[in-house]
Amino acid sequence: MKERILLFTIFFGLGVFLYIFQSYFNTVLGLAFLCGLMAIYAGFSTLAYRIKKRLNMDSVPVNPHYKPFVSVLIPGHNEESVIEATVENILAMDYGQFEIIVIDDRSTDNTAVVIKKLAKKYDKVAAMVRDMDAFPGKSAVLNDAMEIAKGEAVLVFDADARVEPDFLLKLVPYLEPADVGAVQARKVISNREVNFLTRCQSNEYTMDAHFQVSRDSVKGAVELRGNGELIKRTALEDIGGWNDYTITDDLDMSTRLHIKGWDIRFCMDTAVYEEGIIYHWPLFRQRRRWLEGTFRRYLEHCEAALHSKDMSLRVRLDMFAYISQFIMPLWLVMELLIRGFKVITHTAPPHMIYSSIIVGCIIGAAFFMAARYSLRRYDNMNRLQAIKEAAETSVYLLVLWFPLVIFICLKILFRPKDMNWGKTTHGLVKEEEDYFAAKAKRFTKQVIERVREEIKG
Repeated sequence: MKERILLFTIFFGLGVFLYIFQSYFNTVLGLAFLCGLMAIYAGFSTLAYRIKKRLNMDSVPVNPHYKPFVSVLIPGHNEESVIEATVENILAMDYGQFEIIVIDDRSTDNTAVVIKKLAKKYDKVAAMVRDMDAFPGKSAVLNDAMEIAKGEAVLVFDADARVEPDFLLKLVPYLEPADVGAVQARKVISNREVNFLTRCQSNEYTMDAHFQVSRDSVKGAVELRGNGELIKRTALEDIGGWNDYTITDDLDMSTRLHIKGWDIRFCMDTAVYEEGIIYHWPLFRQRRRWLEGTFRRYLEHCEAALHSKDMSLRVRLDMFAYISQFIMPLWLVMELLIRGFKVITHTAPPHMIYSSIIVGCIIGAAFFMAARYSLRRYDNMNRLQAIKEAAETSVYLLVLWFPLVIFICLKILFRPKDMNWGKTTHGLVKEEEDYFAAKAKRFTKQVIERVREEIKG
């Protein structure tokens, strides 16, 4: 209820401001000002990264004596098609001091059988099978696994993760400083060239890496991404483990770590590879969960963040800059709706709506520039390819992001909170089978309905 009241206050307040004060202030200039602040912040972060790199301050000193024992946790739900290959890939890491705990979370396929065989085959692997009536969600799975984990640090992977052998060797040095609670590795899409969606997801991840590097350069609010995150056990215990009542365990933990004063680092030196989603509906469900989790963690923890004595000013400012990314689409959509209503009811001249559309185009151009810059820097694309793919990705982000922001706001306002965390199916073969099975089921249902209508007729 607290989240709903807070969001309603923001939503209603913004709407009242735009509707009433459009007659006295140019609210488009306000939106442009917000976009300008975001541009200044982006420029500042990029400049900080370049200065840091030039001064060779981005390299992390390696202490050969810092070798914490690491518990690798791999939760899985119906992952029989990918889990064995994932475990064997992680077992090949050069880092000697680690264990792997694979958790079957109430699977209805043969995942439990597969992981039990792996536990018998490899000494470093332990299997945990949760009861069918266990509390749902990835956070609950990880909390259960921590009861048997021995590590001084915890490394979390998705069931489809793939890494290079030196993954932990490159990641661990970032965790050594006393104030660092966690490190996130770069995430990369492994099946980039399958179709338009996977290509755009790959470019989206590259943009995210750029923003994470920039935030890390100013010691801002770097965030965990669920797959390839290394967390210090003392930090995890300090915040009371994972939050069972969140649908985005990584984002929620990031905010709670920052509130407690822990720093989160981003490691660009190594990457974890994961499958991109190849169909529209599963992608929508995943991003819906991500965005809802983003909104809810800020609404839930805003009071603690405001009153925290441990959170640094840089993290607070960085967090506010990040939140403005969600205020901006709300502002723009409400701006267009209110101005459109006034034009239709002849209470405002038609040209008023044009300025809002122009600002919307500027926002689209900002997406394009950020995407192009990221693709050139991190994926080493040539100019022509970077322009083409940046344009595609900008359209993809605007079409996906703006409607979802509105949808999630309305969902939080008018629907009860649920723990439907929208699991992503891993393994392309299985995903294709599920997709075509669902498609065939819909087709069969349509045929049956038509036959029934003909019989009635």
